[in-house]
Amino acid sequence: MPSNANLENALGPEFHGSKPSNQSAETDWSAYATAYDLLSLHNPEYRALLQEFESFLSTIETPQVIYDIGGGTGSYTEIAAGAFPGSEIHLVEPDATMLRTARAKLSRYSKVHFHAAALQEFKAPGKADLIVCVHALYTMPNQRERLDDLRRMVRPGGHLFLIDLGRYMDVSDWRRYLFAELKREHGLIGALKVFWQGRQVAKQNKAILKSQQSGAYWTFTGPELAAAVTDAGFEILKQQPVYRGYSDLLVCRA
Repeated sequence: MPSNANLENALGPEFHGSKPSNQSAETDWSAYATAYDLLSLHNPEYRALLQEFESFLSTIETPQVIYDIGGGTGSYTEIAAGAFPGSEIHLVEPDATMLRTARAKLSRYSKVHFHAAALQEFKAPGKADLIVCVHALYTMPNQRERLDDLRRMVRPGGHLFLIDLGRYMDVSDWRRYLFAELKREHGLIGALKVFWQGRQVAKQNKAILKSQQSGAYWTFTGPELAAAVTDAGFEILKQQPVYRGYSDLLVCRA
């Protein structure tokens, strides 16, 4: 699914995003964390997202307070801490293994604070100048309420950097893509080695797909996400499909 057009054709004209469901998610994020950084950093599309974030940071004034919501293993917090060493950064992550990995990765940054909480449980210490939320919103309950939470947490004029997975996670498609990229960069043996080390990621990506199909995880089109973000009170400054058309990137202002 290399483009939005192909993606929409594959999903069919009746795909308009999922509705709230009582189904519980099947993803084991602690298991995911063990190999997440390894496989992600071998994924050109993931590296492209990090580069997009770095480019975005170069366009804004130094934020005094940053919230990284659903910050996972801390990759985006690490970039923000390097770009703005004087900023106070709060990484908010409910999964214990993800958070432990982030703590180890970011131990040298004294102004990074860690919160073991979901967004709806997080007691924000004040208004943020920048909120980062990458591939996390779709896993949360009541996404429109969570967008309202984000809007309340950011000061007027502050920014939201949002990337979210909206389309079904086609595991076979990603496996073919990643194996081809790994083989090109590292040869057959190197590709097989990375795939073996990162096998837990593939397993959990299958669980993500099941949760999307059951309605436990939110699915949406680009226009649907834009409408939800606008309804929450954000102005969209930039929007584009990313991650091979599976996700959307939005830069917003409160």
